Amino acid sequence: MNEQRGQLAGRRVVVGVAGSIAAYKAVSLVRLLAERGALVDVVMTPSAARFVTPLTFASLVHRPVLSDLMALDAENEIAHVELAEGADAIVLAPATAQLIGEMAAGLAGNAVSAVALASRAPVIVAPAMDAGMWTHAATQRNVETLRGFGYLIIEPEVGSLASGLTGVGRLAEPLTIVEAVERLFARGGDLEGLHVVVSAGGTREPIDPVRFLGNRSSGKMGAAIAEAARDRGATVTLVAGSMSVPPPRGMTVIEAITAADMHRAVLRAAPAADILVMAAAVADFAPKRTSSRKIKRDGAGLQIDLVPNPDIVAEVGEMPDGTRPFLIGFAAESDDLEVNALSKLRDKGLDLIVGNRVGGPFDAIGSDENKVTVFGVEGALTDWPMLPKRQVAERLWDLIVDRYRASRPPAAPERPSRSRRRGA
Repeated sequence: MNEQRGQLAGRRVVVGVAGSIAAYKAVSLVRLLAERGALVDVVMTPSAARFVTPLTFASLVHRPVLSDLMALDAENEIAHVELAEGADAIVLAPATAQLIGEMAAGLAGNAVSAVALASRAPVIVAPAMDAGMWTHAATQRNVETLRGFGYLIIEPEVGSLASGLTGVGRLAEPLTIVEAVERLFARGGDLEGLHVVVSAGGTREPIDPVRFLGNRSSGKMGAAIAEAARDRGATVTLVAGSMSVPPPRGMTVIEAITAADMHRAVLRAAPAADILVMAAAVADFAPKRTSSRKIKRDGAGLQIDLVPNPDIVAEVGEMPDGTRPFLIGFAAESDDLEVNALSKLRDKGLDLIVGNRVGGPFDAIGSDENKVTVFGVEGALTDWPMLPKRQVAERLWDLIVDRYRASRPPAAPERPSRSRRRGA
């Protein structure tokens, strides 16, 4: 048995399929899960059965497929309750806007939503819908509600859609979904017992009570990194600057709107952290003086003297061993990404740096997707395509965890005490 199969061997995974053209991908998903040793049960909404027949899934898993909310199993037990109680994990793929809305509202009008509502197993949701539906405020609100329930959302991908348009909304590839299921069990929480500090968002440096110097950072990347760390078992502290998204639940949130605020918060949190990810876009400069009253427009020019802000990541990089956390920085560059990122990594004492281009075709500021390259002291470590930011976060943590473990000396084996030797 290979390692992948061992991760899912004997795990009971319930796959819920909703009515979408993407339902055909659920066939591959079920096959991959079964090949890795999972015991797979399939639950379908009535509309899903119009795209793929229950017989298709039953032929793959050699088990009955549930599509009737009122059905009883072979022991005359309520079938959806039995599946819910026996599940080790639930995967909803594809999850339509309708299904997501029902679950966010706590409704159980079909077998799929009933199983998810009745179970206490971890739930993975892989949405699939047209781009306009995915980006609609109602859908995003419902998705955030599911995240608040602790559900793991596998963001839809960018590509060709059933409508003929190109955009975000395509179901993640089956292998991507399988890998997310495997991480539930393989990691056992690969950040369990670690304290992770993440900074996110931009800073606002006040000019007067109304105006400020700032940047376009949305905080979405930092929020995704913090959320992924939480889902991997870490105790997370999020130092939040100005963000366009709400901070994820289930972590300590420290508000830090100015660079000075963030400087204080990060330096206070860093000594107790195992890993620090500085994803925030901290302003390099701040006004030398801030007016206590709104500056009036009088037709004359306005000159604002700027002073440099503290270099937070460099100060953390200079902390002594035993206090300094494993340190990851970010570099947003218009030109010479590799040269500038590696220079920053060396000059500031970073363990890893995440670089992305701004101002070009892959400008990720404010977007739900990002294209990044991760650098270590030896150079570029990754060549990832444009991905949803949550997928970027998961890949980052896979890399960070490996590097963090390798940087820590193995614990010395515990020597048995005399009393243990006598009892042997």
